[in-house]
Amino acid sequence: MTHPSAHDISQLLRSWSEGDQAALDTLVPLVYDELHRLAHHYMRHEGRDHVLQTTAVVHETFLRLTRSRPLDLQDRAHFFAICSRLMRQILVDFARSRQRQKRAGETVRLESDEQAQPVVSRDIDLVALDDALTSLSQMDARKGKIVELRFFGGLSVEETGEVLDVSPETVTRDWRLARAWLLKEMNSAR
Repeated sequence: MTHPSAHDISQLLRSWSEGDQAALDTLVPLVYDELHRLAHHYMRHEGRDHVLQTTAVVHETFLRLTRSRPLDLQDRAHFFAICSRLMRQILVDFARSRQRQKRAGETVRLESDEQAQPVVSRDIDLVALDDALTSLSQMDARKGKIVELRFFGGLSVEETGEVLDVSPETVTRDWRLARAWLLKEMNSAR
């Protein structure tokens, strides 16, 4: 099986945006693996006790995406940028819900057919990160978008530059500044 080109995916996205349901049916298998990779990238930042699974994040992303019609999807890069934002929202919503449940003395468990994979990265407080990222985005929208695409979306410097229509050097500079600002903001919030 050959891999679809970015042009093929962009064509399907435009057709779906115009109301062609068959285009969505063709599109889903073409982008599913990439969305699963993005969700896995998100999930690697979660703690060992995280119960939301990668497949559940991908499925919830599709549900939210199909409910938010009509969409004006410009191309493949725009589609993955929207999916990255949706995945961020799903994980932050879940983290906020878990914090509320813990304060209430209850636990939350979502079942999935996918086995949990051990996470070796450090735990990140997604709620604090989301709050800091929201503040950063209000001050500098491009830096906020770069963090969202790089950290949450797992996009490379080049892919991020393509989505935002800026040079890789600009992405690298803004990424470095944004990370430093977020770290300072999250540490001061503690």
